Amino acid sequence: MPLCDYVREARSVHYDIGTILLAYIKRIFLPWISTFYLLLCHPAQRSLVPTVTLDQATVVGIPGGVVNSFLGIPFAKPPTGSLRFNLPVPNDPYTGTIQATAFGPSCPQQALQIPLPSILPSAVTQLVDSITDFTFEVVEPASEDCLSLNVFVPASATPSSKLPVVVWIFGGGFETGSSSTYPGGIIVSRSIALGKPIIYVSINYRLSALGFLASQEVKDAKIGNLGLQDQRQAFRWVQKYISQFGGDPSKVTIWGESAGAISVALHMVANGGNNEGLFRAAFMESGSPAPSKDITAGQANYDALVSAVGCNGASDTLACLRTVDFQKLQIAMDNSANLFGSQSLNLAWGPSVDGVFITAAPQKLVQTGTVAKVPFVTGDCDDEGTIFSLSLLNIITDTDFVNYMTSNYFPTANTSVQTQMSTLWPADVTQGSPFNTGLLNAITPQFKRLAAIQGDLAFQAPRRFFLQQRSSVQNTWSFLNKRLKLTPVVGT
Repeated sequence: MPLCDYVREARSVHYDIGTILLAYIKRIFLPWISTFYLLLCHPAQRSLVPTVTLDQATVVGIPGGVVNSFLGIPFAKPPTGSLRFNLPVPNDPYTGTIQATAFGPSCPQQALQIPLPSILPSAVTQLVDSITDFTFEVVEPASEDCLSLNVFVPASATPSSKLPVVVWIFGGGFETGSSSTYPGGIIVSRSIALGKPIIYVSINYRLSALGFLASQEVKDAKIGNLGLQDQRQAFRWVQKYISQFGGDPSKVTIWGESAGAISVALHMVANGGNNEGLFRAAFMESGSPAPSKDITAGQANYDALVSAVGCNGASDTLACLRTVDFQKLQIAMDNSANLFGSQSLNLAWGPSVDGVFITAAPQKLVQTGTVAKVPFVTGDCDDEGTIFSLSLLNIITDTDFVNYMTSNYFPTANTSVQTQMSTLWPADVTQGSPFNTGLLNAITPQFKRLAAIQGDLAFQAPRRFFLQQRSSVQNTWSFLNKRLKLTPVVGT
C-alpha cells in the first residue's frame, strides 16, 4: 500500500506528518522486516515462521514468540465494481502462497466534523477536537477492497488444539474504524497466562453509505445492511477455516464495542433469531439491540447521495452508483450527516429494518423472543452520551432542547410527551451526565442534559430492555462501568 494513501486532504481530523509516517512504518514495514530478518539472517529459525494450510494455499504469518499472527486475510471477494453495493461473495478456494504479514486496508471512512459555535473559547474547541480524534480515529490507508480479517493464535496451537475463539467487531458509529486498531496479541497472551488460551479474530466490514445504504431501491434489491452481512460472512469464514489455526468452530463468541456491540446484538435478532450455529455466546460493550428505522426512511439521504455523484438522471440509480468514481463517492459520503454533526446519534448511515436480514424493529424482535438462544453479556459506561453531545453546544435554552429532541428523535411527540421528557431529563446540571459530578462539566447550560438523554436513549434503555426481556429465558450478565469518572467533559 503506497505511502500517499495515508494522506487524504479531505479529512477533517488532523494528523501531523510524523504520526502518519510512524503509523505507516509500524503497520506496513515492521511485519515484513521481522519476517525477512528471521528468514534471511537466521536460517536455523525458519521453522519459527508460522504457516497454515487453507484449501490449496500456504498462509505465512508473523512469529511472535508466545503468539503468532496472521494478518490481512481476505474473507470475501473485493466489494468493487459490480459487487459495490452488493452482498458479500465468498472467496474462491485459496491457492498459492499468501503473505499474511500486514494488516489489510481499512474500509473507506467517513469524515468526522464537529460544528462548534464560534463564541466558544479556543481551549474548549481544542479539547473537543482532541477528544473526538482520540475516541473516533479515522483509519488510513483505506480501500474499497477491505474485507479482510486477522487471526492471533497461541504459538503452540495446532489444528487439533480445538481452542475457543473470540471474533472482535470494532466500533466507530458505523462510519469509522478498522480491525487493525485492535491487535489481539495482548489478549491472547493474557489468555495463555491465565491457563485458558483462546484464538482472537478481528474483522473489517463496510462502513457509511458503502455498508449501510438505505432506500426503497435498496429494499427492493434486498441489499440492506451490507456491513452486517460482511460480518456474517466473516463468521462463516471462521466456521470453515478456524480449525486450521487450532480453533474450535463450535466454541465461537462474538464480541464488540459500541457500533460493534450493536452489531453483535443485531446478529442475535437477525435472520429470525437463527444464528446458523455461527456463535455460541455474545459479549456487548456499550451496545445492545438499538432502535432502528425502516430502510425506506433513508430515502432522503439516498437521494442526496445519488444527486451529489450525478446519478439522479439514471433509470437505475443503484447501477449508476456502482460505476461512479470512488473519490467522487467518497466526497459525497463525507458531506453527508456524520456522527458528530447536528443529527448526532440519528445516523445518516446505519443499521435499518430491511425486511430480510433484520425483519422488524430490534425491540419488537426482542419482545417477541426472536433472539438467538445463547448466553450473553451486555454492559455500558455510565456517561455514554457525553461524546455524542459535543456537537450540540449551540443548544443552550430549554426551548432549544425540546425543539432538538422532537425534531431529531421524536417528530410525532405531542405537548404532553414533550413536557414529560423535560421533567424526566431536567435542565439541572447536577443531574446530568457526566453523572455525579455536580456543577462540573457543564460546558453549556444544556450539555449535561443532552448527554444524559442521548446516553439513555441509545445505550442504557436498550440494554435494560434487553435484559428485562431475556434474563428469564437465557443466561445473561450485565455491567455498568464508572471508571475514569473525573475525565473532563466526557466522564466515564
